[in-house]
Amino acid sequence: MDPNLVLADWLGRRVTVQIDRPLGSIHPREGDMVYPINYGFVPGTLAPDGHPIDVYVLDADQPLDSCEATVIAIVRRRDDVEDKLVAVLDDTGAWDAPAIVAAVDFQERYFDSWVELA
Repeated sequence: MDPNLVLADWLGRRVTVQIDRPLGSIHPREGDMVYPINYGFVPGTLAPDGHPIDVYVLDADQPLDSCEATVIAIVRRRDDVEDKLVAVLDDTGAWDAPAIVAAVDFQERYFDSWVELA
């Protein structure tokens, strides 16, 4: 499957993220899934599922409604139609692939996915 996001188009880009599943919230269909990070989307974009492009926001320690964040990676899914952006509020360079995998495992464990970095 061809990736639906090109890393070079997104890496280092500041994006506005509308958070629809804030840190600590419960998944709307999976009552036992609590979001350990903020999860949202980039308004005005379109992913292959017909919804805006989703974003994991990693380094916020409180629930957010929206934020400006820098894209540092993409989570690729072999068994789904859409990839996910990974962004941080403060790009300190502290996030490597294993740390990102651990942060998004709460949801990605259900998919055949991997993290693409620069």
